[in-house]
Amino acid sequence: MTSSSSSTQHRPPTAITATLPFLLFPFILLYLIYSSKLLIYPPHVTTKTTCQDPNLTANDHPKTGYDTELKHIAFCIAASSKLWESRKEYIKLWWRPGETRGAIWLDKQIKIKKNETLPHIHISQDTSRFPYTNRQGHRSAIRISRIVSEALRLGLEDVRWFVMGDDDTVFVVENVVRVLNKYNHDQFYYVGSSSESHYQNIFFSYSMAYGGGGFAISYPLVKELSEMQDRCIKRYPGLYGSDDRMQACMAELNVPLTKELGFHQNDVYGNLLGLLSAHPVTPLVSLHHFDVIDPIFPGKKRVESVKHLLESTKYDSGSLIQQSICYDVGREWTVLVSWGFAVQIVRGILSPREVEMPSRTFVNWYKVVDFTAYAFNTRPVTTHPCQKPFVFYVNSTRYDEVRREIIGIYSVHRERHPSCRWRAESPEKIHTVVVLKQEDPDRWLRAPRKDCCRVLSSKKEGIMYLWVGHCGENEVIEV
Repeated sequence: MTSSSSSTQHRPPTAITATLPFLLFPFILLYLIYSSKLLIYPPHVTTKTTCQDPNLTANDHPKTGYDTELKHIAFCIAASSKLWESRKEYIKLWWRPGETRGAIWLDKQIKIKKNETLPHIHISQDTSRFPYTNRQGHRSAIRISRIVSEALRLGLEDVRWFVMGDDDTVFVVENVVRVLNKYNHDQFYYVGSSSESHYQNIFFSYSMAYGGGGFAISYPLVKELSEMQDRCIKRYPGLYGSDDRMQACMAELNVPLTKELGFHQNDVYGNLLGLLSAHPVTPLVSLHHFDVIDPIFPGKKRVESVKHLLESTKYDSGSLIQQSICYDVGREWTVLVSWGFAVQIVRGILSPREVEMPSRTFVNWYKVVDFTAYAFNTRPVTTHPCQKPFVFYVNSTRYDEVRREIIGIYSVHRERHPSCRWRAESPEKIHTVVVLKQEDPDRWLRAPRKDCCRVLSSKKEGIMYLWVGHCGENEVIEV
């Protein structure tokens, strides 16, 4: 082929090939004229712009999604009879009789007190016929992995999603709806998130939704799963838990994990301040492992702390613990707002790139001081005596009818601060931070973006006023 092409290139032109350019010239000219018109008048394009108008308010944006509501979701809670008396208190925090649907599955019958606001209780079916060979785990993992299939057999009407969780999983139910409404419930979806521990994800799988953080499975996928799950479980006797068995069956169904970072396994120990105050820009869906982490609010018990956190959801559930960053330039302070949770004031100007990373106020699941053990970027807790943050935890949240604003009162957490030689003013004189905010129910219908934060003037000694909300045009965090 090569020699033939080479010989063709050296052939002398014939009369036809010599006059071919002149014959084609009129057609080339017409083509060029037509092309130029296309550049001026493109076909099938209207003059109406599709660009987003920066002046649109939150209420001007069209609503999107699949009209999924709370009534379309069935919660499936895995519980243990041994831990029932303490764990049931977490369920009471988020369960809403008459609104939420679903049930609890226990390993055996328990005494149920009257007038407790809890889901219906079922006893899991016998699983003794299934092999279990993992020496580190417990065979209850098999019964827990079958709960979703058993829930399907209850025959609940008009269910689009089954959401799995543990008895110590706390859901922000409004945000469960927000997240699931993005997905077509008529398709196969397996929605959840990984562990915070890199080691846990390596040992199990980054493709697995961790059960303590909760995960959601669409109705048609649960139907498909229920047809093959028992056969699937028998193929994996050596797996540790229920969630890795679930993922193994999803792999056989060719369904990948759809990751939503708002589901939190909380495979950490210690203080969650650093983790929660730098939450990803996504709705907070769930929290887990409250029995191993410190109470979210110092001085409160664990259940009381979670209840206190959820109180802000009455006013703007979609913004709960979302981070905003701003600066008090005159006093050279960096201010971090985690709405509905905490405000931190740090002396000095820290870049947004730095403070949007969680500070390591916690330790990893294996209690090893190793920053590479996390599945996300973190920053060390500062050792500089001048840059220890002054922390203000939310005290109360209310709606002001006159101002049409949500008012959050954050009170200082009294603790000892090291001596600082900087000439910059100390935040120690601030005892209260007031955060003003407008409700933004459509924030997750827009492209993900943090709220902007502004420091407001104040004539009251010891009180700082902040505003957080939807960023204006050309609004940038800079000093």
